[in-house]
Amino acid sequence: MKIKFVDFWSGFNPQKNIFIDILNKKYKVLLSSDPDYIIYSYFGNEYLKYKCVRIFYTGENIIPDFNLCDYGIGFSYINFQDRYVRFPLYLFNIYEEDYNKALQKHINNQDILKEKNKFCNFIYSNRKAHPVRDKIFYAINEYKKVDSGGRHLNNIGESVRNKYAFQLKYKFSIACENATTAGYTTEKILQAFSAKTIPIYWGDPSIANEFNPKAFIDCHEYTSFNQVLNKIEELDNNDALYLKMINEPMFTKEQLMHQKNMQNDLEKFLYSIFDQPLEKAFRRERFFKGKQYENIIKRRLVIDMIVNLIKMIFKKIINIIKG
Repeated sequence: MKIKFVDFWSGFNPQKNIFIDILNKKYKVLLSSDPDYIIYSYFGNEYLKYKCVRIFYTGENIIPDFNLCDYGIGFSYINFQDRYVRFPLYLFNIYEEDYNKALQKHINNQDILKEKNKFCNFIYSNRKAHPVRDKIFYAINEYKKVDSGGRHLNNIGESVRNKYAFQLKYKFSIACENATTAGYTTEKILQAFSAKTIPIYWGDPSIANEFNPKAFIDCHEYTSFNQVLNKIEELDNNDALYLKMINEPMFTKEQLMHQKNMQNDLEKFLYSIFDQPLEKAFRRERFFKGKQYENIIKRRLVIDMIVNLIKMIFKKIINIIKG
């Protein structure tokens, strides 16, 4: 079985990832430059070069374009025949260590308050996220200083090298997504749990269905930042209430079962694709309107490339004139 990974993030390992791990259980997998299947992501457009079966995976807040892919794996709650499965980013194997630590976050917390000698942290580098994230930072910072250890809004003099070690010292962690959409849950809340801090979460409005609502502060439960602040102050100044929340497990029993089901669902989904004959695995419309649609996308990409090139040349000319 010949497959290829394209358009993934920097550092993605085609030879060691959750897809390869699952497929190797059942098939003889060959990474090939002439694939029968590609698994691709959001960080490029190389996938358009391949006419084979296309499986799209996103770790970003976007919905698969089923006019361009045969199958999709993402965050959204979608039912679309046999073409889609939900598999949030935090379940990806690059976060396996965080996940396992977070499962134990409520255990052996007898001396936790002695270890938590700092108030709250904020670790982000992306400046282009939803403005609510920064508003939460500033609102909490009005109560007590929030230590910002990322490149964005940094106020500690350097960027954090080890997020886990940094967060361990704090009672609270601001765990906000870059956007707000039902189902869009990344590693943010998971990593806060793994460091045994209380996440102050904003992003997925349905987050309480996925994680134990008694274990974190869900900003979506409140109608104003003032109410969120009141909850933070209450926990910060009442050790008994803080310990009650920190000692809650990350998942309820039902949610933990749901987690296992999602992992099983991904396996079943992939096997359903690769078990069928290759020619029958296609789902997208590859002819007539489907082909027209793909050609439109390709033309737009060429136009964008030309426009960006012109902008770059124009900018250089302006700099030369000014210089």
